Amino acid sequence: MKLFEILKSSTRSPEFLKNSVLRDNRGIALVMVLILSLISLAIMSGLIYMATSGTQVSGIEKRYRTALEAGKGGRDIIYQVMGARQNPFSAAEAALFNFNVTAPGNCLTQKLNNPTNNWVGCDNTLNINPAVPATYDMSFQLGINPAYTVLAKIVDTVEGNSGVDDGLIKSGVVASNTGEVPVMSIAYLYTIEIEAENVANPTMEQAKLSVLYQY
Repeated sequence: MKLFEILKSSTRSPEFLKNSVLRDNRGIALVMVLILSLISLAIMSGLIYMATSGTQVSGIEKRYRTALEAGKGGRDIIYQVMGARQNPFSAAEAALFNFNVTAPGNCLTQKLNNPTNNWVGCDNTLNINPAVPATYDMSFQLGINPAYTVLAKIVDTVEGNSGVDDGLIKSGVVASNTGEVPVMSIAYLYTIEIEAENVANPTMEQAKLSVLYQY
């Protein structure tokens, strides 16, 4: 009888065990610290990622804009070539910016003076491969440090009836009479592809332009 009472007194009911576990808060502080540390780590990781990404995007945009300005500068040189209907630079002038006509044969002359469907053996695709000179019509270099290579190609020509000599426009052909209606000049339209790239880092710093030029 005494042994039974001892065993009974030492036994705890399930309700007692449940209440004792719920009321025991040992270790809860450690769990909270771990949770807060995890949240703080996630926030800091997000901030670092945002700052790093912003820096990378800014660098990419800066490199692109620099190459784009080089392409715009090269555009003015291309206009001089088109206005002259050939290479307008002397050997000394061309050497200053490493100007070269790379179009095979007389393709540049054909492109400047004839509509696209009259070109013979000349490339009119939009693609420019810097490693293949035949895929562009001219090349030159701008700047020193950094230096940029500019490649250009005429991909389409729409022929107008512009006179070769500006002095013949509206005058110099026949005597002017009262009531004469002068014939207006229709300009040539050229579609030009331009690619500019950093000589030291061509894959990371380049820009491409498509230009519609009326002359």
